[in-house]
Amino acid sequence: MISFLDIFKRSQTGPYMSEMDFELAFNQKLNETVKKYAIKYDPEHPIPRNDQLVDDLFQAGLEFYEKIGTYCVDSQRVIKVSKEEILEALATAPTDPVFGDGKDAKTLRVRPPESDLPPWCFIGAVGAACTDEYLLSTLVEGYGRVPLADSITTPSIKKMNGMTVVVNTPLEILACIRTVELSRAALRKAGRPGMPIMNCIASAVTDASKIAGSQFGLRPSDGWVIGSMAEMKINYERMNEIVYVSCLGGNILSETSPMLGGYCGGPEGVAVANVAYHFQSMMVQRGVCQISFPIQFKHACNTSRDVLWAISTSNQAISRNSRFPLITIEILSAGPATEMCFYENAAQVITDLVSGGNFEGPGVGKNVHVDHQNPWEAKFSVEVAYATIGMKRDVANDIVKALLSKYESKIPEAPKGKRFQDCFNVETLEPNSEYLDLYRKVKEELKTLGLKFKY
Repeated sequence: MISFLDIFKRSQTGPYMSEMDFELAFNQKLNETVKKYAIKYDPEHPIPRNDQLVDDLFQAGLEFYEKIGTYCVDSQRVIKVSKEEILEALATAPTDPVFGDGKDAKTLRVRPPESDLPPWCFIGAVGAACTDEYLLSTLVEGYGRVPLADSITTPSIKKMNGMTVVVNTPLEILACIRTVELSRAALRKAGRPGMPIMNCIASAVTDASKIAGSQFGLRPSDGWVIGSMAEMKINYERMNEIVYVSCLGGNILSETSPMLGGYCGGPEGVAVANVAYHFQSMMVQRGVCQISFPIQFKHACNTSRDVLWAISTSNQAISRNSRFPLITIEILSAGPATEMCFYENAAQVITDLVSGGNFEGPGVGKNVHVDHQNPWEAKFSVEVAYATIGMKRDVANDIVKALLSKYESKIPEAPKGKRFQDCFNVETLEPNSEYLDLYRKVKEELKTLGLKFKY
């Protein structure tokens, strides 16, 4: 694979283009590619079982990335790679990365569609904010207690000493340091000292805070999420992070997020773009895996039927044709402690895993409300994930369609749900009777749809 120094050089010497011209070229070339390969959305099959379709989609994504490249917003130049270089990256990309230490260490593996391999369960708040340090510590301990969870994503801290954490201030750096220190201590308390923290530092926005916070308890066996900008862009701040983690010997999780309703257009464009991001994840972002969350622009979630189709087809295309692992982030529209949240959660996890991926999340309530997260939403995700092992795509399609019928019309006005402290005992980490009754009710419902829970 070409070196990162070569990537940086191309960010300074590649073709010059204004950002607007790049965005227009992105949209035009993507539409041409979708049309050339006859990629067509089928709402009746959010989880299609069509190997020819997804293999064509993989080739479409490869051809599109060769045409468009990655735009560096700081230099206003396009980082271009050739088809031969992409194929070399596919052949030499990292595979089977190991995260965690001691008894908590585990290998992240590629899972083909309908795989009988255990999934990688990356659970947590997906960076959503909690009020203070005490709640952060409590939530992380709760995530550490979830059976069969493999790694966590921590919350971010909204306030420290009564002051709101603001980006590019000393409080941002201090919040990052405290996030790592508190999370590591909370995992020890949960009996999972080697469990990997795989979202780097949720409180970090700038490269300086991410690098500074890393020095206070993150290990090379943890994971640093380094994201690109939509669509198909990167800047030098993110590239600074790449250099730091690479020299540290750490694991980079290349985050990408094609947007339905933006320059990607509809679900077909999102699917092609998500495959193209797979190559950017390897070559530009230098990851050990791609971590993706295609998302709907209008409703800020990825549980709508059209986005689920885009996730399923691109997951299948990638997992059938690449040895570079894939994780999909759940972004649900409904908040915790609601039936709708559980239905969305199940639909998203089933789609991700049966299509050949792994999952991160769930990010509930569009990930925007403070303290609207709890460990049992993640516990539910893990239980659903293990219930999908070996499931056939046509069976999964029927289950997901049944779940969609329960919630998709409600997405525009999804319920906000309840705060962690309103449905759990914060000291004991036990849910109240109302939450527990709802949790059990939905699990019984899912059993009637065909899910076979392991416990």
